[in-house]
Amino acid sequence: MAHHFLEKRDIVLFALKSWDMEIGGSSKNYASVFAKNNNRVLFVNRALDRFSVLRNRRDPKVKNLLYARKNKSRRVEQVENNIWVLNPVSILESINSISWPWAFDAMNRLNGRRLANEINKAAAELGFKNIILYVENDFLRGIYLDQYIRDVDYCIFYIRDFLTSQDYFKKHGSRLEPRMIAKADIVITNSNWLANYARPFNQNSYFVGQGVDLKTFKDQDYPMPADMEDIQGPIIGYVGAILATRLDPGIIRDIAERRPEWNIVLVGPEDKYFEGDGLHQMKNVYFLGRKDLLQLPAYIKHFDVCINPQLVNEMTIGNYPLKADEYLALGKPMVATRTEAMKMFEDYVYLCDRPLEYVGAIEKALAEAENGDMILKRKAFARSHTWESCVENLDRELHKIARGHDHKKTKS
Repeated sequence: MAHHFLEKRDIVLFALKSWDMEIGGSSKNYASVFAKNNNRVLFVNRALDRFSVLRNRRDPKVKNLLYARKNKSRRVEQVENNIWVLNPVSILESINSISWPWAFDAMNRLNGRRLANEINKAAAELGFKNIILYVENDFLRGIYLDQYIRDVDYCIFYIRDFLTSQDYFKKHGSRLEPRMIAKADIVITNSNWLANYARPFNQNSYFVGQGVDLKTFKDQDYPMPADMEDIQGPIIGYVGAILATRLDPGIIRDIAERRPEWNIVLVGPEDKYFEGDGLHQMKNVYFLGRKDLLQLPAYIKHFDVCINPQLVNEMTIGNYPLKADEYLALGKPMVATRTEAMKMFEDYVYLCDRPLEYVGAIEKALAEAENGDMILKRKAFARSHTWESCVENLDRELHKIARGHDHKKTKS
């Protein structure tokens, strides 16, 4: 990195997801890059709350934390070079159903102190000093940590999803997220839309990019998946969760009706809305269900054109489209709904402002599907989105802040 500000630092990483999540996440990827740059990282697993203990005792992650409560050797574990995981033993109060802000805040402070006490103990054992606190998305539990964790030099708040569009986070998040943004020394995001959302509350808000782990999505020959062998081309395909909150079934229906000679293949788990939708009765629409991550490149490779028929709403407008990089990494042409987050892809993806534009855009994509120059450009663009580049961008902006003024602020 050019500035090396994030080097030989002690970082406490606090995120919504735990280290043992089923699939990789941004928090683990940031932790790994931090560690490679000679920083030490304490990754804080998500603490249990009373409702989770009662309802999900058989969940492996819950079992792991319950076991850590009984076995002190599991409380802090080294999982990689320079990375330790803290399994909090505290059982936090389940407070999201509390309607009164003053009561929620009082209980949330109690939860924050409990978490901070455990973090302080682990940090002391590891000899952490001049800590950089990195909070990813969790403005509910993370709002007071900068106050209660000892020796915090900088607080980074990373926004990767517009969580206040979701019912669970909306209740108190519309009040607490702006406070979390305002008190951070720097706010980083994975889309321009989210950076613009944060900037009125904190001028030090920056889009630093989105890293994508493309090791699985190698451009090579893959055998035709067995459940696609009888499907004739052209194949217009989608891979990902099939949710009515994120995808527009009307776009899919319009494509299928206007071009019956095309076959539309949808790979991924469906919600109840899509399970009951009339698309299942259309002869040229195929729902192939959930697949293992390692199987997905074979499906994408045998699509003629990839699509992302996204709805534009609060939940989707600012989200970085990870599947775009996965499609492009395999050299495939893509057609998608235009959003602010998709603007950075417009030289490599056909973007549609209206649902009726999809058919025409797919026809253009089919016509240039074998264009060798475009295939190379798509693959190169996708593979430029690395976690290392995200950390370099964060390092640069944090270095400017540290040089520009006294970052110490009154915490509230």
